[in-house]
Amino acid sequence: MEFIQRSILAAGYSLLDKGLVPDFILRLAIRTLCRQRLREIDHGSLEANHEAKMKWIADARSRSHIADSTQVANDQHYEVSTKFILSCLGPYAKYSSCLYPTGTETLEEAEVLMLESYCSKAQLMDGLDILDLGCGWGSLTIYLAQKYPNARITGLSNSATQKAHIYSVAEARSLTNIKVITADVNTHQFRDDERFDRILSIEMFEHMKNYEALLCKISTWLRQSPQSSEESLLFVHLFCHKTMPYHFEEGDGWMAQTFFTGGTMPSHDLLLYFQTKLTLVNSWYINGCHYSRTLEDWLKKQDRNASEGLDELAADAQTKGLSKDEGRKAFYRFRVFYIACSELFRLHSGQEWGVGHYLFRVKNPAQGS
Repeated sequence: MEFIQRSILAAGYSLLDKGLVPDFILRLAIRTLCRQRLREIDHGSLEANHEAKMKWIADARSRSHIADSTQVANDQHYEVSTKFILSCLGPYAKYSSCLYPTGTETLEEAEVLMLESYCSKAQLMDGLDILDLGCGWGSLTIYLAQKYPNARITGLSNSATQKAHIYSVAEARSLTNIKVITADVNTHQFRDDERFDRILSIEMFEHMKNYEALLCKISTWLRQSPQSSEESLLFVHLFCHKTMPYHFEEGDGWMAQTFFTGGTMPSHDLLLYFQTKLTLVNSWYINGCHYSRTLEDWLKKQDRNASEGLDELAADAQTKGLSKDEGRKAFYRFRVFYIACSELFRLHSGQEWGVGHYLFRVKNPAQGS
């Protein structure tokens, strides 16, 4: 029976890789899988769910690495052809949830609205030293460099191609207040004289495992000056389930195998359990329908640019010593990824999965808080 199930799954994945599953069937199947996931993470009562969450958190604290499978994440997302990715995203290349307060915004408007919300929530101002931790293709780095010309913006990414893209955009726009570092958060350390007034991290924490170690490390990168009247702050944007965290395990289906190996789905309250060095100032929850609309906009752009996208991914595959067919697979896998995530975030009117925003400050040792 197990062999038959594996064979059926393999056949289904092969059809997905060829773009042969109609979208309406794919969406129905994904909704079914989302409901199955909800059954899997529901242990039957508030008491049982809380106990499971505490075990999950204890396991996270015991992990030997801050993040797992960092190179796999690069291969699946961040070292994919920049030209292809940009053909799907909005003009700011924001590869994370955007904001649609009326539901009628264009992708460009939704990008700006979310970027502006970061500036407000993180209490940004000109002249600061700002770290964009997990900077992606530079949407926030570029936006902040333009908005705050006297600020110094450092981006940190695990991807060399992302760094190259950000520098090319900065040069084209004559931005001289940007520095980008290619590094793994597991091992990277800033020098003692490299400290930041603000650290912003947008959809990087979902690739992490040991949040205790991560937040303790980040706390050492924030400027700590008792003489300063300004607090140094960490702002985090992550996607999350409303109550239960879970891992994307190796044998956990298409998403874990193809797009999110080593990934984590945090719960909205997860970071509150890791306040050893940082303390929460404020938090926000954004309905999942905002992310669903973002993903649908990306999907429309991918389909609109399908011919160019297929050619680009085929060429990209060949430069890596792979066949053109691998490029076609990547194209259709991105379509499935966008559809799957859109259906997940809009389930139950966006009330199951959504986006969490959090603002932390460094604890004052003298006060113990």
